[in-house]
Amino acid sequence: MINRKKFDFTLAALLLLLILLGCIAIFSASSSKIGDNITSMNTWWKQIVFAIFVIGIIVGLLRLPMPIFDLAILPLYILNLLALVIVLFTPAVNGSHRWFAFGGINLQPSETAKLLTILMVSRIIAKEHLTEFKQILYGFGIVIMPVLLIVIEPDFGTTMVYWIALLAMLLAADVPLFYVLLIISPVVSIVLSMYWLAVIIWILILIFLLIRFRLSWVAITIASIVNIFTVLIMPVFWNGLKDYQQNRILTFIDPTRDPLGAGYQIIQAKIAIGSGATIGKGWMEGTQKNMNFLPEHHTDFIFSVVGEEFGFIGSMFLLLVFFAFFWRLTVVIGELKVRDRKIAAAGIFAYLMFQTFINVGMNIGMVPATGIPLPFISYGGSNLVINSLAVGVILKYLNERGFMK
Repeated sequence: MINRKKFDFTLAALLLLLILLGCIAIFSASSSKIGDNITSMNTWWKQIVFAIFVIGIIVGLLRLPMPIFDLAILPLYILNLLALVIVLFTPAVNGSHRWFAFGGINLQPSETAKLLTILMVSRIIAKEHLTEFKQILYGFGIVIMPVLLIVIEPDFGTTMVYWIALLAMLLAADVPLFYVLLIISPVVSIVLSMYWLAVIIWILILIFLLIRFRLSWVAITIASIVNIFTVLIMPVFWNGLKDYQQNRILTFIDPTRDPLGAGYQIIQAKIAIGSGATIGKGWMEGTQKNMNFLPEHHTDFIFSVVGEEFGFIGSMFLLLVFFAFFWRLTVVIGELKVRDRKIAAAGIFAYLMFQTFINVGMNIGMVPATGIPLPFISYGGSNLVINSLAVGVILKYLNERGFMK
């Protein structure tokens, strides 16, 4: 049951505000206004139904006994892995096998896998007797299973979320920072691989940091060799990418190289946000959206709709609400004393913040278009339910304070 003294009403209120803002944005994004004629898709009322549904689910979660909640994690994780296998045999949608369709409702098991994988990892790596190496090994082992299945779908953008969450959970589990540095160093090398001078500077910085962490010269040498090898095999990896994947990366660097193809989304999103100026064109008045120039305007590029119709002020208001929400999450995570709960909350915080950063970044051209929706704002039942339920898990942890140490 809900403990009024321990329940975090501030976090709950910020969650409800984000869901409400999402419903408002989706109503406009799914509607077209030409003159006085307004036509709307049914996405907005579906989102409202999902919003009401998820509030009921969170209330039920708060009333669920904690032992039952803990016992359900492992079987649900296994069932979700089976769902990720089965979904590969469903009819392809836009070349991907990601959704189960039931009566007009699409369910995406890769979304539920995010939360269940985080909860599963936190239970395993929170055990006190594990060494740092075993924490990394077990965490990686649990994460890699859903990631490999999601790569096959294919959905490369979603897989990044899992690794970010894992890194955050390892840090919350007090795994030494140099281990995390070793894990992410090849990723940095991949990003810098096109610029040899940047690679050389990065390798020198890495060696300096590892020396400061007092690692042995054997470990430092191995880390350097792994990063250099990663850079050297990048041409092979690049040639192995499909044309659309190469175009997506190249277009991020220069959207004008293919303005009617791979660069179209980014260019139109920038035009929409830029045309909103300071106060925007007004609700329902976005011309890029109404004339259907802006693609996926109720899902991946809904932030561009906000920028076009509500301008800089409206965009900043939404970002400030997100800032308050994430700030509150950092505060309440510090109040959690149970080890596995704190680790899980850190993973949830990291994946939600990462998705927010990536989505806003691709709308303004800072990162490549990855297909990652804006949490609580973009249309999508699976996305809204799982993200809200993830916050509901943290609310439950806070509500249970005092019952366990």
